Amino acid sequence: MTAQTALFETTIQSLRFLHRGKVRDIYAVDEDKLLIVQTDRLSAFDVILPTPVPGKGMLLTALSGFWFEKLAHIVPNHLTGIAPESVVAEGEREQVAGRAFVVKRLKPLLIEAIVRGYVAGSGWKDYKNSGMICGIMLPAGLQEAARIPGGAIFTPSTKAAGGAHDENIPFTDAEKLLGKGLAAQVRDKAIALYSEAADYAMTKGIIIADTKFEFGQDAAGGLYLIDEALTPDSSRFWPADRYAPGRNPPSYDKQFVRDWLEAQDWDKKAPPPALPPDVLARTRDKYQEALRRLAG
Repeated sequence: MTAQTALFETTIQSLRFLHRGKVRDIYAVDEDKLLIVQTDRLSAFDVILPTPVPGKGMLLTALSGFWFEKLAHIVPNHLTGIAPESVVAEGEREQVAGRAFVVKRLKPLLIEAIVRGYVAGSGWKDYKNSGMICGIMLPAGLQEAARIPGGAIFTPSTKAAGGAHDENIPFTDAEKLLGKGLAAQVRDKAIALYSEAADYAMTKGIIIADTKFEFGQDAAGGLYLIDEALTPDSSRFWPADRYAPGRNPPSYDKQFVRDWLEAQDWDKKAPPPALPPDVLARTRDKYQEALRRLAG
């Protein structure tokens, strides 16, 4: 699969197919392991767009792999180190090369762990309406894209079923879903992951405004970082040299696609409009530059 050929959907027959998410296709390797393939699908506003971004899955896999290794001292992750090409049939290796992980089979938690360092996106809308983000009161008078005083905040959300929208929830709701001890552990680990990543990214000229982590547990209750980590799909990346509070900076992530979609006559429900070639090319360039800057 070359970077120029888009992989919208995998067709692996040698393993049992389990689930097709917004971006990832998941297969069972055995009772303890899964194969997760990053396709070139792109989603926005919780809707899968009809136009894949060629090579995007490879870029996301490389960047996630970089962060999983860099942040493993904070919390273990689900990687096994097994080569994806070794668990599929010979004729299927092209579908997984450079774009898949063989991971531990863990039980995903019922929330998405969102950490925000800046007032942006849905957080900015929330703040304008209420002075709060997910029930957390912030100082009055903050501008759009302002850094959150006092450090990053944890703003969990629900995991919506296919087609529905994730909903931000207060921390007390996360405690009800997970239990107080686990909710606190997830919050503390998520903030630690974000903080170290954001400090590192700043040395590479990138501001990580916010990000979403997912966690899972093993049978003994051990906590693991799963899914992906700090990619343009799950984070808001801004060029530090073009940042100024009061406006949304240009980004290295799919905010460019979101902005284009917001300008269309679309109700944010399926079916979404197809992306034009120039939006597709610029999106891929942004993902590629983020990977180059952060991981070399």
